Amino acid sequence: MPSRLDATFARLKQLGRPGLVTYSTAGDPDLPRSAGVLEALDRGGADVLEVGVPFSDPLADGPVIQRAAERALRAGGNLKSSLSLIEGVRGRVTAPVVVFTYANPVARMGVAEFARRAAGAGVDGVLLLDWPIEEADDCREILASSGLDMIFLLSPTTSDARIAKAARLGRGFLYGISRLGVTGARDRVAAGAEELVARIRARSALPIALGFGLSRPEHVAEVGRYADAAVVGSALVERIAEHGDRPDLFETVEAYVRWLKGAHVVA
Repeated sequence: MPSRLDATFARLKQLGRPGLVTYSTAGDPDLPRSAGVLEALDRGGADVLEVGVPFSDPLADGPVIQRAAERALRAGGNLKSSLSLIEGVRGRVTAPVVVFTYANPVARMGVAEFARRAAGAGVDGVLLLDWPIEEADDCREILASSGLDMIFLLSPTTSDARIAKAARLGRGFLYGISRLGVTGARDRVAAGAEELVARIRARSALPIALGFGLSRPEHVAEVGRYADAAVVGSALVERIAEHGDRPDLFETVEAYVRWLKGAHVVA
């Protein structure tokens, strides 16, 4: 039986349109409103919900997502609460859910226990940002045994050999980052993005989602010419920060997703 991620990318391929993967931090601005954000993203038409686990030392994240993690940690966010949050909304959202986390929280919980809890919460995929691919075989098997897709992050400097291993071990999709450095919205898609996708496609039949720096509908459309989905994170998290204590938070989030997908323009 295909996973929710498999079914989603198969549907997108049949429709002939790029998918939209949205990133938000679990517990930002707090746990109840974070749940509402996930529901708003789903209503807006996000194809995959990427949920970041707040971590005290997010080395790959730029200032926008770092501040989101700080807000979430102050609100009591951690790996356990992130899984509880997903479990609480799982019955109300239709999109697949991918947990984005650093290795430390998972190692502390234990991979097998994490897999059990994540599967029970309704998680579909897991991206362990800094888990070395050379040491990923056992982790991947544990996750797979619980029905979880292990997703790998690939950058412009990833070697062809590592891309090939990610293709062999990965499930659901592969996540390409369009530029080096930390996360953060940019005015244009990185020049080497298409080349990276071509290198991955030469070694894998898995769908490819491309992220880092995307923030506008034209970015999604451009990436959709050569990748299967675009990932929008920092620009969305910035809107959550701006509207976090306002009554229009959920409406703003939903409208932003619809705008990214070209449904209508928001002010």
